[in-house]
Amino acid sequence: MSSNQNKSAQFESDAIIKAQQNNLNKLEKRLRRNTGQAIADYNMIEDGDRIMVCLSGGKDSFTMLEILMGLKKSAPINFELIAVNLDQKQPGFPEHILPAYLEQLGVQYKIVTEDTYSIVQEKLEPGKTTCSLCSRLRRGILYRTAKELGATKIALGHHRDDILETLFLNMFHGGKLKAMPPKLVSDNGEHVVIRPLAYCREKDIIKFSNLRDYPIIPCNLCGSQPNMQRQNIKQMLNDWDKQFPGRIETMFKATQNVVPSHLTDHNLFDFKSIDRDSGVINGGDIGFDKEEMPINTTPDEDVMNFDPKLQLDITNV
Repeated sequence: MSSNQNKSAQFESDAIIKAQQNNLNKLEKRLRRNTGQAIADYNMIEDGDRIMVCLSGGKDSFTMLEILMGLKKSAPINFELIAVNLDQKQPGFPEHILPAYLEQLGVQYKIVTEDTYSIVQEKLEPGKTTCSLCSRLRRGILYRTAKELGATKIALGHHRDDILETLFLNMFHGGKLKAMPPKLVSDNGEHVVIRPLAYCREKDIIKFSNLRDYPIIPCNLCGSQPNMQRQNIKQMLNDWDKQFPGRIETMFKATQNVVPSHLTDHNLFDFKSIDRDSGVINGGDIGFDKEEMPINTTPDEDVMNFDPKLQLDITNV
């Protein structure tokens, strides 16, 4: 190979590396901004919090840990992070990967070992998914661990697409208008659970994870079962996203813009008390008006320009 060919090949290689770094920087800024906004909107993190970051070994939890670590450095408040992984003794689970990765990061961590896999397999009925039982077992162990560690918050890696998928799952199969809340209190009242990635798009997380080359640990317990309805919902939403750009963003905005007086839950809104003299405000007289469908003009963030001087901390996003 000639000297000119060597220079040309090196130039192309440098250009590819530079483009990848630019994409990584842009994605990181977007994820930090969205995470910071969600934290601020729902008051997820407060001064002095000790946050247990649940690390599964998947793209979402790896991304959540890195973004929270970055925000911790620039945040105007003090809080601790401790990464926790639950080793469920799934056959073939590479138990050495996460400790090595977390040691390299220098983050405090704890690996909890519980053989929930055998319990799930023993109780599993033919043709049924493992998710319900596995989720209950895992939740109980994580709550116990949070108490042992003195954690004030439990951070889960669910993102915007998970929230929408849950909304449609409950509508289609549960008869409920219910999604995943960005923040909740456990049934026993002892734990506060937060979802810092609630405003983040899964496709951003996928791209970021690929560029960061996380040591992803595949799970054969959940997500890979062919009869899971969640996979069907995910495919439906992905198809909509391709066919109707902006629809997913609009649907998520709808979960933040609820009008109880224009639904049909009489336990949520006091329809019985509405009359001419009651003075009950029910959102205005639009019963006979044609619904206006605004054209979605939200730009694709993949082509948006980001201000390099943007302050990306928890309160200024």
